[in-house]
Amino acid sequence: MSRFLTTLLAAACMACAAPLVHAQAQATMPATKQAQPQGPKTLAGATSYEWIGHWDAAKLNAIQTQTMPQFAGITVAYTPARTGVNLYRVTYRSVVPEKGNLPIEASGLVALPDTPQPTTLPVVSYQHGTVYGRKEVPGFPENSTETQLMIAQFAGQGYALVGADYFGMGISTEPEGYLVKASHQQACFDFLTAAQSVMADLGRKQGKLYLAGWSQGGFVTMALLEKLEQSGITVNGAATASAPLDLGIAMQGFLSFPRPYDAVWLNSIFILSAFSYENYYGVPGLARSLFNEPYYEAAKKAYDRTLTDPSQIPTDLHKLIKAEYFDPQFFAQSAFGKLIAGTQSYRWVIKSPVRNYYGETDEAITVGVGRMAQTYAQALGAGNPAVEAVSTGKTTHRGTFATAVPQWKNWFESR
Repeated sequence: MSRFLTTLLAAACMACAAPLVHAQAQATMPATKQAQPQGPKTLAGATSYEWIGHWDAAKLNAIQTQTMPQFAGITVAYTPARTGVNLYRVTYRSVVPEKGNLPIEASGLVALPDTPQPTTLPVVSYQHGTVYGRKEVPGFPENSTETQLMIAQFAGQGYALVGADYFGMGISTEPEGYLVKASHQQACFDFLTAAQSVMADLGRKQGKLYLAGWSQGGFVTMALLEKLEQSGITVNGAATASAPLDLGIAMQGFLSFPRPYDAVWLNSIFILSAFSYENYYGVPGLARSLFNEPYYEAAKKAYDRTLTDPSQIPTDLHKLIKAEYFDPQFFAQSAFGKLIAGTQSYRWVIKSPVRNYYGETDEAITVGVGRMAQTYAQALGAGNPAVEAVSTGKTTHRGTFATAVPQWKNWFESR
């Protein structure tokens, strides 16, 4: 992710971006004989796409060997890229379920290996983590370090890598719908359809389908899996890293049982979710009921991405949030608490193979939250073997992602 309220959080947010190696997304024409569309091309259903650049294997490998160690603070061995990648920004139509299926235009990324066509490609749908900048998303990959790694590890090795920007991000003009479950599901579900149309127009076919996501994107990945299973679509594997599978339990832990190493940027999770829920679920005054008055306006500006002085928002949750919310009973009965309690993405009988990777020293996602889907699955009679929690060891939030990605790839290739 990208720089999320850098000073405010005193650390990058749940998946923040570092400077891009060889940072010129709209680079030279690809080193392939394929002709690329010049300017946007419109397809049926009002989907359009535009070629935005080509990253060669050397650049992809530099992302893995130079950018990621700086970003994650650890060095991880990645499989070198075999090919260059063509990048396409996609614009598509969707609807906002929480707003009576309000029509919306959204965006995302399709990244394809520059190997000869036609060919059938396995597809990885990547769901991105929390970001502050509206264009620090897959559809603008030069701004998103997490997306860069996924392009290098997957598109650079024969996969189609696709990823939605979510509502309120990318080109979308709606307010952000942060951890608004049905909107996340709809955005990603419809983007998969749009991405298939783009691939078909470029002479590619979808093979096996895999899902992956980090942090917020881990939650979204599981939510998307639920919708795909409900729709009868086969998913060959779904993998997450540092996924807040149950936001209610995660937040109750932040308030009632804080750990000494909890991230100072957890305030952003309360800010983004409170204003998003007020907007998407139609609960006027929801955010004002949560935050202490001296900090309300600054919090609103942070959500609107107009905050110029991050120091206006305290990192101490006891200063930011009203005292009564630290009473578990009050929190549970509050309008905010009730909405948060329903924000989960694991409580169904999962059919697809799932692996939830978690870090044992992750400053945002506790071991319990990271393992929650497996715990729930094992509580079902003799236990549902489809869901597995996998430790990445004593890794931070970023370190968990960096460590998990090559393990995702190995696991996908075994299926």
